[in-house]
Amino acid sequence: MPLILTEEQTMLKEAADGFLAERAPIAHLRQLRDDRDPDGVSRELWRAFGEMGFAGVIVPEADGGSGLGAVEAGVIAESLGRTLTPSPFMGSSVLAASVLTGAGSQAQKSAWLARLSAGEAILALAVDEGPKHAPSRIATTAERSGNGFVLNGAKGFVLDGHVADALIVAARTEGGLTLFLIDPKTAGVEVERTVMVDAHNAARVVLTDVRVDADAVIGAVDGGQGPLDAALTLGRACAAASLVGAGDQAFQTTLEYLRTRKQFGKAIGEFQALQHRAAHLFTEIEIAQAAVLAALQAIDAGREDAGLIASIAKAKAGRVAELAVQEAVQMHGGVGMTDEYDVGLFMKRVRVLNELLGDAGFHQERLAQSQGF
Repeated sequence: MPLILTEEQTMLKEAADGFLAERAPIAHLRQLRDDRDPDGVSRELWRAFGEMGFAGVIVPEADGGSGLGAVEAGVIAESLGRTLTPSPFMGSSVLAASVLTGAGSQAQKSAWLARLSAGEAILALAVDEGPKHAPSRIATTAERSGNGFVLNGAKGFVLDGHVADALIVAARTEGGLTLFLIDPKTAGVEVERTVMVDAHNAARVVLTDVRVDADAVIGAVDGGQGPLDAALTLGRACAAASLVGAGDQAFQTTLEYLRTRKQFGKAIGEFQALQHRAAHLFTEIEIAQAAVLAALQAIDAGREDAGLIASIAKAKAGRVAELAVQEAVQMHGGVGMTDEYDVGLFMKRVRVLNELLGDAGFHQERLAQSQGF
């Protein structure tokens, strides 16, 4: 399949870029950060996401969504990377929506998907428990008790968990992994906001003897691994798209600086050494964009190796975006690290996105293990 967007996908990209440039430029992030907004996200902007059809991008039309696919979700994620917009999109529209559309009961879908698609509800997926992404090491437990379960454990790096109307929690049950849909107001649930270095939001969730009924189970008991893997695959590809967006925007900002900053009577972009570095970075970004699109297309095609292709994309996009922001800061000189310039904000965002759903090392190890190394 050609590694280019279709006409409809290109139109979506233009709509997303234009919408975010107007409604949520980098100044939006700065305002939320500087005002110490208690939520760190704009509910009004999230409702506007719903009106634009972005919030429910992968939700089927029958459930109130846009009925689009992974490529379209990646297009929106890339646009968010360009503007650094704090948004529940990744946690709600990608991770949580993937779980519910893939494994949720009709009652769960009816209760949440239309509201999520309208930007009226925020959901969060709680998976990781340690300082690094390690979904195979989930220690949170769910033990049977009467007609339900009792959950105990702690989760970290829960995207926008502090403003979530519902939590999807992965826990160990007797025969495997099970996903639970939990009201954060349930007795025994403690949610603490974590403001990350890039001024985006996550939360730490502690579960202490949390009792839920059997209807809180998403899909089958002990059958949560498949839906979780599918959500993580889509999430990794969309995180890679955001990395490409952030890296490319940092690069474009740097190119503009090279054209306008003068030294020794000429624009610094005329110096051959900087031209070579910029040319190298341009080719790397193009390769990363192709890898990300290939992963998103593989997900839409239902390929069995989509998870590994997404790992390739996440690792490559992470390395390239890191190079892009490092070059941006260096080519700006000392002012690049001052808060007055945006390139420092891009560096912080890339650092967080690299850790989200596994850094390059995690995905390289995953690929090596798949090949028997």
